[in-house]
Amino acid sequence: MFIQVWQGTVRDRDALLDCMERWTRELLPGAPGYLGSTSGFGDDGTWVSVARFESEEMARRNSDRPEQGEWWAEVERCFDGPITVHDCRDVDTWMGGGSDEAGFVQVMEGHCDDLPRMREVLAEGADRVHELRPEILGGTLAAYGDDGYVETVYFSSEEEAREHERIEIPDDLRPLFEEEMRLMGDVHYYDLHAPILTSAGR
Repeated sequence: MFIQVWQGTVRDRDALLDCMERWTRELLPGAPGYLGSTSGFGDDGTWVSVARFESEEMARRNSDRPEQGEWWAEVERCFDGPITVHDCRDVDTWMGGGSDEAGFVQVMEGHCDDLPRMREVLAEGADRVHELRPEILGGTLAAYGDDGYVETVYFSSEEEAREHERIEIPDDLRPLFEEEMRLMGDVHYYDLHAPILTSAGR
């Protein structure tokens, strides 16, 4: 899997949402290797979109379509300033990778000095996390550059997510949890309260 993350400060929300709807309606059917996307506005107004493709080659083929280029030029006019794009070639999924049924999504962007170990920690704790946090439907961990990452976590609802955040971490899971927090480093959270979830089959 290949993930492309794009984000920025939006100048015209309505115009951007119209662009997203038009892409789903008109461009999605011809998008090679497209698997789905998760998009929305964070609390600070930042727009974040996490698009999944079968491979980097497929993503490039999509970007090279003339109609995609025209659409992207229209999208850029919706933003106040440049759009940041992260190409993530190393992608891990856990607990099924998430769900288009999610009612709340949290996107975390940061830098980690040991991404291989971060992947191991997520995999080691997946079963116990699923047991303790049934509202978590899964997630993806996508790496870019030397140490950058974007982790996307899918929840059944924000209410359930906030409720389970308060549970006490069991002793057998605490060391793994503490190591994960250390590995995440200085991380920025984007809470997508109304996520736009689009799959290949819409």
